[in-house]
Amino acid sequence: MSSLHAGGYPEREVRARAREGAAQVFPPASAYGHELFGSPAERPDPGGDALDRTRLVPPAFMPQRLEKLIELAREPLYRDVGLAAVIGGLASALPVYVSAFGSTQVASRDLAQAAARQAARLGIPMVIGENVGPVNGTGRLGEREGRSLLGRIGAYQDALDGPGGGIAVQQSTEDADAEIWNLIYSDTSVQPLLESGRLAFELKLGQGAKPGLGGMTLVDEESARRLEEHYAVENLLDDGGAAAAGGRRVLRSSSPGTFTQEILAHQVRLMRNNFPRARIWVKLPPSRDVREAAAVAWAAGADAVTVDGAEGGSGWAPVSFLGSVGLPLAECLRRVRPGPGQCLLASGRMWEGARAVKALAAGATAVGLGRAALLAVDEDPEAGLERLVQALALELRLLISALGKYRPGDLGLEDLWHPDAPQWSPAPFPEPAAS
Repeated sequence: MSSLHAGGYPEREVRARAREGAAQVFPPASAYGHELFGSPAERPDPGGDALDRTRLVPPAFMPQRLEKLIELAREPLYRDVGLAAVIGGLASALPVYVSAFGSTQVASRDLAQAAARQAARLGIPMVIGENVGPVNGTGRLGEREGRSLLGRIGAYQDALDGPGGGIAVQQSTEDADAEIWNLIYSDTSVQPLLESGRLAFELKLGQGAKPGLGGMTLVDEESARRLEEHYAVENLLDDGGAAAAGGRRVLRSSSPGTFTQEILAHQVRLMRNNFPRARIWVKLPPSRDVREAAAVAWAAGADAVTVDGAEGGSGWAPVSFLGSVGLPLAECLRRVRPGPGQCLLASGRMWEGARAVKALAAGATAVGLGRAALLAVDEDPEAGLERLVQALALELRLLISALGKYRPGDLGLEDLWHPDAPQWSPAPFPEPAAS
């Protein structure tokens, strides 16, 4: 039995998809002919996630279906939905990427390498999170195994098969001090990614699980002594907690970094100047000024802006942050409205098709799998993520086709309805009440 768990998350459903793949999109086949199916009795919590409470609403009249019929010279089916996407300048087999795994113990096991290999075979991009280099080591030239930064990249590169995919290397303040981007950009083993246009650098301003804070992990005392020159380390756990955590009882905290509009714009322009062959991404926390931050990043030349909703997961975070800090993803999507050519990436409790299509209809270009990806590879390190994504791809095709559309980029606000929004309003989520 696995020791990896995700409280408050549909872990059982994700693991079932990692084992059985697309079969989990439907009820059990054994129930056919013996059970009548309909809307479940359980309704989404009225005070819960607004994205889950939003419904997808197909129209009766579908002109794009007629266009597809004429193109194909036959009635189109859900299998005719094309899922290929461009995610922050990286080609992808579908509008999905693997979210950042940093240097926490969960990802520093072999799960990150397993996820890298499967993401590469799927042809979808993967983000390598902050602090992997300073904590686990950058790795040696040409390294293809191990938990180092180059080891993760090598595992991905070796499994690439086809034109899609790519790696985004995230950087925080400590990574900048270690010159991680410079090392990666100049490493000869990474040149194939650069030459094929499959390398991106992501500047991290924050994340959904703990906006306003930097990354946090628990380390043993020996590791803490090694890391204390670059990180804040504190003994905050009692002996019982240390034993339960396998001897790791020292909190290691990263700097969240300091940003103003001017600093962010300058940083993006500097990235574009210093790394002209890499794509430039910016990751934002679910902050109250998320609209302004996204606009600054795009204006400065970012190829993609990633927004973690407050529903996003983490390997370690203060309990108070998990339930009380940050905007929900639905509100982030309501506030950030990307214009033509602007790529918005969204993450936070993504694991199945309906939530993903709602986010795409609300303006996202692609959605990120975080906890779902780790649970899937924990369930099956050889093919769990591939089966999970195959089930997701089937749902995407079914849902997009039902909306009378045949590309994710054709989705729009007209495809969404929220019970608290004005009737017939194209707004995906209700405006906040006037104060």
